[in-house]
Amino acid sequence: MIVRDENKASRQDKIEQAAYAVLEARGYAGASMLAIAKAARASNETLYNWYGDKTGLFKALVLRNAEQVRLQLEEGLSSGNRPLEILQALGPLLLALLVSPRAIQLNRAAAADPTGELGAVISERGRETIAPLIGEVLQRARNEGTLVYDTTADAVGLYLDLLVGDLQIRRAIGREPPLGETAINHRAERAYQRFLRLCAASH
Repeated sequence: MIVRDENKASRQDKIEQAAYAVLEARGYAGASMLAIAKAARASNETLYNWYGDKTGLFKALVLRNAEQVRLQLEEGLSSGNRPLEILQALGPLLLALLVSPRAIQLNRAAAADPTGELGAVISERGRETIAPLIGEVLQRARNEGTLVYDTTADAVGLYLDLLVGDLQIRRAIGREPPLGETAINHRAERAYQRFLRLCAASH
């Protein structure tokens, strides 16, 4: 069973790598399941069995891209760590995800997709999955008296604006070079400190 699971995971990795390659070459509209199957040297039937359809496949790509961030948030929430410690540790990981080559590739494809289908997938599996978890971290901080804000949705939006701003858009349109680890860590810490200046409770 373990060997079989490892084999399936390896095949899924190849399919997902092929999906990114086809996406880059053909755009979302041209990224058919058949084209991806051929690029991955897999059967079309396998793709449909595992992902359901093209939307399901790209949902899996977006979810896989955000998996590390989601897991860190869930682990932090289930641990005894203080909420602000969770938030501070999250920043560099989340920013690295949002400006990663794969995230930029998906966003470029979504911008070029006239159906809006891929954009909806990115929204559903990306921000709409991660934002509620960030919101739970912030709510815990407010409950313990370390943060003060009106609504959790506004607080999440403020934090993401400070962390990302227009950086992802500038990366997607080629106006901003890739960020190295040092730059990501610096920007994330600066966003965290600015967020605290705006929302930390006075003692």
